[in-house]
Amino acid sequence: MLGIEAFDWLVIIAYLVGITFIGLWAVKKVRSTASFFMGDRKFGKIMMAFFMFGSGTHSDQAVSVASKTYSSGVSGIWYQWLWLFVTPFFWLIAPFFRRMRALTTGDYFEVRYGRSVSGLYAVMGILPLLVAIGVMLKGSGAMVEAVSGGAISSKLAIIAMTIMFVIYGVAGGLSAAIATNLVQGLLTVVLSFIILPFALVKVGGMSGLRESISDPGMLSLVSPGEITLFYIIIIAFNALVGWVTMPETMANCAAGKTEMEGRMGVTVGIFGKRICTIAWMLTGLCAVVIYDKLSDPDLAYGTMARDLLPDIAPGLIGLFIAGMLASIMSTCDSLMVVASALFTENIYKKFFVVGKADKHYTLVGRIASALVVIMGIFVAFNLESVVKGLEFYWMVSALMGIAFWVGLYWRRATAAGTWAATLTSLGAFIFTSTQPLGIPWDFNTHFADKLPAFMIWDGKLSLPWQMIIYLSAGFIVMIIVSLFTKRVPTENLDRFYACLRTPIGPDEPETTPFTLPAGVEPAERNTLIDHPDFEIPKPTMIGILGFLAAWAGVALLIGAVYWIIG
Repeated sequence: MLGIEAFDWLVIIAYLVGITFIGLWAVKKVRSTASFFMGDRKFGKIMMAFFMFGSGTHSDQAVSVASKTYSSGVSGIWYQWLWLFVTPFFWLIAPFFRRMRALTTGDYFEVRYGRSVSGLYAVMGILPLLVAIGVMLKGSGAMVEAVSGGAISSKLAIIAMTIMFVIYGVAGGLSAAIATNLVQGLLTVVLSFIILPFALVKVGGMSGLRESISDPGMLSLVSPGEITLFYIIIIAFNALVGWVTMPETMANCAAGKTEMEGRMGVTVGIFGKRICTIAWMLTGLCAVVIYDKLSDPDLAYGTMARDLLPDIAPGLIGLFIAGMLASIMSTCDSLMVVASALFTENIYKKFFVVGKADKHYTLVGRIASALVVIMGIFVAFNLESVVKGLEFYWMVSALMGIAFWVGLYWRRATAAGTWAATLTSLGAFIFTSTQPLGIPWDFNTHFADKLPAFMIWDGKLSLPWQMIIYLSAGFIVMIIVSLFTKRVPTENLDRFYACLRTPIGPDEPETTPFTLPAGVEPAERNTLIDHPDFEIPKPTMIGILGFLAAWAGVALLIGAVYWIIG
């Protein structure tokens, strides 16, 4: 039936019924917009770790890493490991999100810069979410098409997957997303490792794999071609700039009971993803040996599942597809809720309909969730490839990260500086791209042949140099314009920074964004630089120890990959 055996369908149906039941069970927890968008911040370390792992790990990533590895070798792992060197910083930055006492990152921009900047962020934040949902659906659709041998088209698979996660996501909000992520996170691990052992047997183990690949560049973490050390450093820096303004980051860091839940959840959950990435890379490397030439590298992961799993045991294809559905549904429902929160809280509630009852905004959030997904499907149908969509997501996400980081530590940053920096970096991004956002413009046709050779890859401006151009332009404009424009009122800044330096207390009640609960005194100012315009806090012992432990984890992972491929 549609290229899949009956027993496999039973496994898939059992998963879908079970996960929908769990998601709908979470509906009873939705009592307000706070519970719909943030789950009432009642989740512990384990749930937060699975939430981060589930919402941050999805099948399109397996597709993109395997696809890039099939084309470029081991260095393709950096298409997800670009975050590896950023992970230790998650430990340091997560408490700030919890201390904001906010529902969306748009609240940060409103209190720090004003309502106009909050609206700008909401628009700029929703755009990469639509692309992210589109990338995930396209990657998973390609995998289903490959696994079914073409019997199920990618477009049909995209529509079917969307209906599934929208049913419980629209009803249960973030509570449903986190409740289902516990199960879906475990199935994502299954998805990541189910093919690898059988693929290694087919190629003769790691020794056979190494012997079968004649090009030594294919077995190098840092290749002499596209993915060089310079490439890795720049995309990692871009990732750090952009991570803080990815709308889902607020939920990943701030849905826990305290700051430690956010710290542990985001750091441990993301390290779990780094381990799964190794499996995706090795699977793509096996595809290099097994398949002489695939028509589309995006089909590598799904094609291997179709060719290897049915001969091992009945039901494995069903388990594989269930794991793939789990990985995509666990992320898309989270992004759907986050995008609807941005629209409802930072656009609809602030600019269109003010002062309505909380139930009204919860209903609007549910409607917005469905509309976001419809637009995500449109993006999925129009993406050139999963890899290209992923690159677009990286770059657009970083555009407002400039204003976030500067405003976090420098009091002199202004709303005018934010607008100027964001529009300048967006303009630089569009100018250096090929048909960005559907605009009929090709930078490389006009300027590629005039640039120095070190800025060019495959006849085009290389990805890291494009990032350097728009990030540099944004940071420079942010600082210059802020120095010559009106300061943000002192009372607004005092409220902002007082909230960020005051830790969350036990069983602290929910308040309006950037507002300390009644009776809580703000913590004393304790900065590294003794200057009234700088708010760089001194690190705590917990912060330092966790930061160093995370770097040790980074070193262990890199060492493990060198050992495996060597």
